[in-house]
Amino acid sequence: MQEKKRNWLSFGGEVLILAAIFTIVQYAITAGLLNQYYQINLASMVINIILAVSLNLINGFTGQLSLGHAGFMAVGAYASVIMTNMLGYPFIAGLLMACLAAALAGFIIGVPTLRLKGDYLAIATLAFGEVIRVVLQNIDAVNGPAGIVGISRLTTWPWLFGAMLLTILVVVNLVNSSYGRAIISVREDEIASELMGINTTSYKVLAFVFGAMFAGLAGALYAHYFYIIKPETFNFLKSFDILVMVVLGGLGSTTGAVIAAMFITVLTAVLQSFPAIRMILYALTLIIVMIYRPQGLMGNRELSRQTFGRIWGGRK
Repeated sequence: MQEKKRNWLSFGGEVLILAAIFTIVQYAITAGLLNQYYQINLASMVINIILAVSLNLINGFTGQLSLGHAGFMAVGAYASVIMTNMLGYPFIAGLLMACLAAALAGFIIGVPTLRLKGDYLAIATLAFGEVIRVVLQNIDAVNGPAGIVGISRLTTWPWLFGAMLLTILVVVNLVNSSYGRAIISVREDEIASELMGINTTSYKVLAFVFGAMFAGLAGALYAHYFYIIKPETFNFLKSFDILVMVVLGGLGSTTGAVIAAMFITVLTAVLQSFPAIRMILYALTLIIVMIYRPQGLMGNRELSRQTFGRIWGGRK
């Protein structure tokens, strides 16, 4: 009975905190307390959180080194813009198409490549991301290297906040399910998992599809917030930025991915005032963090529901 009470207290605490964050930010935007600069950085932070959490499902929980996450983001961005700007469908249809297209791309690349391991898989996913970028550069219907401009700004704070919550909830529940335990077993010892009868390739593909789907969702939100998309936006450096967030936060920690995405976004915004040495300071900051915290900011730990239960239930 006491345990059930603590669970309800923790759930209520989570809902209250999330509702407070959403309401405060929405009020600040509506009242004009957040100028355009802060709104842009806030949107970038939320999109980065979605990208980091989704890649962490592949790299952190499944233990597969993927370097093509920006390619899935590009697929989602272009798919959503085609649905909304070119075909005239509502924004929700664009988001759904972005998720479906990116998930399909994840399945297509996942089935043949996830039988590979280590460096071979990294090279294959890197090549996939570059193939997507080059293909988009050579399609005249989407203006090739020039990209698509004049995209309707349909991404708002409610859409960003809802998409972020959806991503985190799906990933957390997937990891804590029986499928998640099988996925984690692949990371811990793939050979032992196969000997126990687990179809490791199927679970790797499952994680890859879900990770790609949410990367596509992030791409759609990005496209409809920043007005313009072009293939060069989704190059290897973008995939590397997302990978840095995952490693910095801690492989196998959703909480760490969220914190690292916030940290990297804020750090990038602060260093914009120093354009000449921005990348040097950025690299030095990451080196210092990794020297003194090589397992990442959170390691493989999470802020769990028990944490909220202890806070709201008054337990020490």
